[in-house]
Amino acid sequence: MTGPEASRTARRTRHAVGQVLLSSRPISWINTAFPFAAAYLLTTGEVDALLVVGTLFFLVPYNLLMYGVNDVFDYESDLRNPRKGGAEGALLDPGLHRAVVWAGVVTAAPLVAAMLWLAGTSHPSSWVVLAISLFAVFAYSVPGLRFKERPLLDSVTSSTHFVSPAAYGLAVAGAEFTWQLVALLTAFFLWGIASHAFGAVQDVIPDREAGIASVATAFGAAATVRMALAFWTAAGLLMLATEWPGPLAALLVLPYLRAAWPYRSVTDAASGESNRGWRRFILINYAVGFAVTLLMIWWALVR
Repeated sequence: MTGPEASRTARRTRHAVGQVLLSSRPISWINTAFPFAAAYLLTTGEVDALLVVGTLFFLVPYNLLMYGVNDVFDYESDLRNPRKGGAEGALLDPGLHRAVVWAGVVTAAPLVAAMLWLAGTSHPSSWVVLAISLFAVFAYSVPGLRFKERPLLDSVTSSTHFVSPAAYGLAVAGAEFTWQLVALLTAFFLWGIASHAFGAVQDVIPDREAGIASVATAFGAAATVRMALAFWTAAGLLMLATEWPGPLAALLVLPYLRAAWPYRSVTDAASGESNRGWRRFILINYAVGFAVTLLMIWWALVR
């Protein structure tokens, strides 16, 4: 291979690798890795091999499977969506579709195997939770299941994507599921449903043009925003039932309510305007995540 040919090949390879990574939504990696790591570390109080391996899995391969597979099977609708092609979703060249799927499988498989081996048989419920988590990742997008096209089930499945890493961390660490902990997980789950529903509003028009059903196309933009507001409010109220200082986290739903409130009466035709609220939502997540981290540290010190 000559010098110019080698240079072109290297550029194509770098571009392909960059597109594969972009399809995993790097901006969202922390949203799945942190819940697992926090749940496991706060339960065991130890930094061990399972914590490291599990965090690595939920950081990149898990997101590559979740978002990459979605980008592959949503390619036709993504062509109509002005949001795609950046941080909010890669517009993958069809020639990279197989590479993305295989990259997810190849990077995930050894880490999943290591997690199962490290966990052993002492906490069999963790195997069930991990199986549900992986099933939800594929069921959301793959033909034949396509939970993303089943209104309400799409939001429930999406929430499972983010809550299940925390649930797995708790299960594999042998946590005692008290009613306060169940309240916390339920609040997290309701937060996830609200977040997905609000995020779906901005895609009402491109989804309908592509013939894709969603919670927002089924109920309409305004009703879906109001549903999200209700679920966020319920999540905040549930946090009041958690162990101190957990109740303080009830205040953390307020920024989400503020971001979505202006779109409570948005029409389907103007639903794309809610993307401004969604962009604020992404920034809010980082600020709220920092606040949650401080509350977790406080809880650990109190305990």
